[in-house]
Amino acid sequence: MTAVAPAGIRFHHGSLIVPAGAVHTTPVGYERDSVPIGAPLPLAASAELVHRLSGCGEVVVAFEGKLGDTLLALSGVRAVLDWLRLRSVRVAVRAVGPYVGLIARTGLIRQPQATTPSGWRAVIGDRPGIEAHGSEAAVSLVLDPAAPPCWSTDGRAHPDLPARHYLALERRLGIRLPDTAPFAPTLATGPNNLVEELRSVGWLGGLNLAAITATSWPERKDYTAQRYITLAEHVAEAHQAQARLLLIGGNPGNGLRITAEAPRRHVQVLRLDGMPADHLADLFPHCHLIVGNDTGLTHLGAMARGRDGTSPPVIGLYARHSHSKWSTGLPHHHAVATELSARMHQGDLCPVRDAIVADTDVHMDAFPPAALAQVCLKLLNGVRP
Repeated sequence: MTAVAPAGIRFHHGSLIVPAGAVHTTPVGYERDSVPIGAPLPLAASAELVHRLSGCGEVVVAFEGKLGDTLLALSGVRAVLDWLRLRSVRVAVRAVGPYVGLIARTGLIRQPQATTPSGWRAVIGDRPGIEAHGSEAAVSLVLDPAAPPCWSTDGRAHPDLPARHYLALERRLGIRLPDTAPFAPTLATGPNNLVEELRSVGWLGGLNLAAITATSWPERKDYTAQRYITLAEHVAEAHQAQARLLLIGGNPGNGLRITAEAPRRHVQVLRLDGMPADHLADLFPHCHLIVGNDTGLTHLGAMARGRDGTSPPVIGLYARHSHSKWSTGLPHHHAVATELSARMHQGDLCPVRDAIVADTDVHMDAFPPAALAQVCLKLLNGVRP
């Protein structure tokens, strides 16, 4: 299931199937592969939820919280819309909040009807979104990342959050829904003036690497720009080519800031701070490899899909949290993780919720750039580490 990378860190390939017996799981209660799509499950549905959704004329998708939690929860939105489609319930679907543009890229949203929808309103989203937009809703579905367990069925575990959300709602709605692993939707891309401008000045030619420096927990998850630069130098030297490294930072509070650093021997560095997520979704497919900590922009990189339908390999760095839960579950989204992360994965644990002592790990110091470069090189060369 895993490969031991240099320096004792472990590489987890995104396409590997986790056997149900290898991790702590909760059985969904049926063998999913044996139930036809649209057939009732051998479990009682939530009668009140089914009743109210059946009478809905409008579904509002409302996320106001963290980007990463939002992206990983969109499979729950897909589950509800799949159920409505199977039940032939016609609804208008619209999104509200800061992620409207990204959600539109998934293809989940249908254009609202020209007239006011008849029937009840259902609101699906995170807690801040429900609080902001669910006061008059007949149905309020909160997609909380802490709620769904690691499900298992047909001998395999489904530890990633998109699978957890989808299967949790399938059980509540009581019929076999059509989607299968990986459950995460992808984000379509298109032409973008800023991306084209970067291309025109030579920043998207040759070997393009993207590294995520943005993080919501700098003292625990910041790999640091210097480590990423050292990593890129190792990769460029091995390829005997000049690498272009895009350092993707968060929003510094004063809008987009693009800064080119003095060129190094093997690496040219461009810092992109405060770049809107919509633009990054268009930029990431032009990269050959994306590396980032466990954060929303890394998930965005994994879900962004080029116009040819392909996506570059993405490596998430996991020091404390489960490398399998906090992932998109997409086959090109890989993980490099510590032993502590592997234990969080095996036991379906959270270091915050389960009060794992903070000094039991070495955080991002666990991933030496030289060792991480060996993993990157194998993926760039099309070799499975």
